[in-house]
This record gives sequence, structure tokens and C-alpha cells, in this order.
Amino acid sequence: MGLPEVLARIERAARRAGRDPAGVRLVAVTKGHSPEAIREKVLAYGDFPLGESRVQEALPKIEALPEATFHFIGPLQRNKAKFMHRFLLLHSLESLRVAEALERRLPRPLDVLVEVNVGREPQKHGVLPEALPELLERLKELSRVRVLGLMTVAPRVRDPDRLRAVFAELSRLADRYNLPERSMGMSEDFELAIEEGSTLVRVGRAIFDEL
Repeated sequence: MGLPEVLARIERAARRAGRDPAGVRLVAVTKGHSPEAIREKVLAYGDFPLGESRVQEALPKIEALPEATFHFIGPLQRNKAKFMHRFLLLHSLESLRVAEALERRLPRPLDVLVEVNVGREPQKHGVLPEALPELLERLKELSRVRVLGLMTVAPRVRDPDRLRAVFAELSRLADRYNLPERSMGMSEDFELAIEEGSTLVRVGRAIFDEL
């Protein structure tokens, strides 16, 4: 597919929903790809943030691509919190313990999204919706963790109604707590996510022609 077609599909989905396409930003998921491939497939088209989910893979890319900005999108272990200042945004904060590790180890404030397990899948990361209010309240006590929004990973199903319900629920939660950012939608479902309010779509395979 490639990045130009992904951008065209983002724009079409936003317009279908009556939204300004500028309100949806692409995070190019680059895990498993070399700096050379990233320059060719992503950075040649513009300054898009790059999404990485493993610290040990991301750090060499950050050094090799000083012109790029990086988002961390994978599960974060507490012992990796000290590296998060290298990233512009953390999509996957899921517990107070990780947040407190960030608070102790970050040299500067970090923008974060709280990951919510909207689909209630036992194998997935993220806080359950009913636990979100308490976590958000506790996060307000921290000075170096700034919550901008929420993130979810939808179930791997083909039923568009089920996917749409998950995305709609995350948007409702974000609205309830006055959080502007909603990171939801991947290569298989980003158009549905945009129609339900996503502001950040995490797309990798469709960019790197793996679909």
C-alpha cells in the first residue's frame, strides 16, 4: 500500500466522519525495520513520528535518525522508564507503579497516554475501564507525567461493529475526562477508528507494504 495511500485513506475516513483530516495524525510503526527502510518508506514523505515498542530496538534508531521524533507504543517495564526521555510521547502507560518509576527517573516531564483494555481481553495490556478514574486521579499527583489522552488496542476480529464499539467507548472515556488525544487504530482498522474519533493512528504494515 505505502504511506501516500495510507494518508489518502486517513483523509477520506476523516471526511466521511465530518472531521478535519488535520485532526488525525499518523504514527508510523517502524519496529522491525532498518533506518534505511524508514527513511525510504516514511521520512521521505514528511516528518511523521515513528512508533517503536521495544526500547532495545528503538535506542539505536534514535541515534541513527536524529531528524526523527519517536513515540513509544509498547508495554513499558519499570526498569526501562529511565529511557523514556528519548521519546516525545508514551502511548502505553497502564499502571501507577510504572508512572511512579517515570516520576523518579525522568529528567523532564513526559507526555503520556493511558492504555485502556476496552475489549477486556485477558492477554492484553491496559487498565480496565472501571479502574481508569482512580488511576487518572493518582496520576494528577505526579509532576513529570502529563496525561494527554487514552490509547487502546482493539481485538483482532473482523467484525466492524465490534471494533467500532471498542473505539467509540475509548472516545467516550476520553470525552468524560476531558482528554483530547485518542490513540487507536492500526493497519487493519484505522479507518473505523478515525470515524469514531481517533486522533493518532498507529500504522506499520500498511506503510511497509506488508498487507
